[in-house]
Amino acid sequence: MRFTKMHGLGNDFIIVNCFEEEVTVDPGRIAELICSRRYGVGADGLLLIRNSDVADFRMDLYNADASRAEMCGNGLLCLAKFVYDHGLTNMQTITVETLAGVKKAELSVKDDRCRLVTVDMGKASLNSNGVSRVLNGEDYGSLAGNEVLETVNVSGKDVRFVILDTGVPHAVLFVSSVDDAPVHVSGPVIECHPRFPARTNVDFAEVVDRSHMRLKVWERGCGETMACGTGAAAAATAAVLLDLCDSSVDVRMPGGTLNVTVEENGHLSMCGPSTEVFAGEFDL
Repeated sequence: MRFTKMHGLGNDFIIVNCFEEEVTVDPGRIAELICSRRYGVGADGLLLIRNSDVADFRMDLYNADASRAEMCGNGLLCLAKFVYDHGLTNMQTITVETLAGVKKAELSVKDDRCRLVTVDMGKASLNSNGVSRVLNGEDYGSLAGNEVLETVNVSGKDVRFVILDTGVPHAVLFVSSVDDAPVHVSGPVIECHPRFPARTNVDFAEVVDRSHMRLKVWERGCGETMACGTGAAAAATAAVLLDLCDSSVDVRMPGGTLNVTVEENGHLSMCGPSTEVFAGEFDL
């Protein structure tokens, strides 16, 4: 099976062009094998680019532990660059079918290469305190803190989360310093906490100022990653809801920075780069 290794700010993927490659083995099993950092190529996930009946392309994504991911922000950045740079499209606006709906990506092109991608992530859903609601523009700044924050007992300690869905579930907790955040201790515990029966991504967020945040993410099915697009969107959403940040936020993660903007209509816009690392073949 031919593949291309790509990453968005260090959040890395094995990309398979299913217009040319036929995947006959269970993709979850392939993900386990090829994503292994000691026995395979090494990546956070396996991303299959397929044909779609409702969009220009379809993204099928499997985490390194073989679980299926509904959506992935950095995965979309990589897909958009791949399809343009490899001649699968000449359009600078494309739509991508995901399990979380159809997403639109705007490509910034220079010298016949895609340099930046801006993705319309859609609207976030707030799932705190037993209430699930899609967030519209007027909700930002109007919801009270007790509507946004939910207290969950984690290992005998009460922790306050903003529980969101930005294509995949996220639990955002604000910390004084991400450098001191217990990502590898608390991350796996929160991921599998009974409060989250489908498991959750865990975002450790530090507000620097009104337009800057720092973030570390423990990703469901992957562990800590260098960056997370849906996590950046969730953290920015939580900060704007709590009036800790303005509507446009630069979210700096270990692998680099994504810009997230909460638009007036409630849609989340995410902008960032992606990089092709190498291509190869993997024996199945």
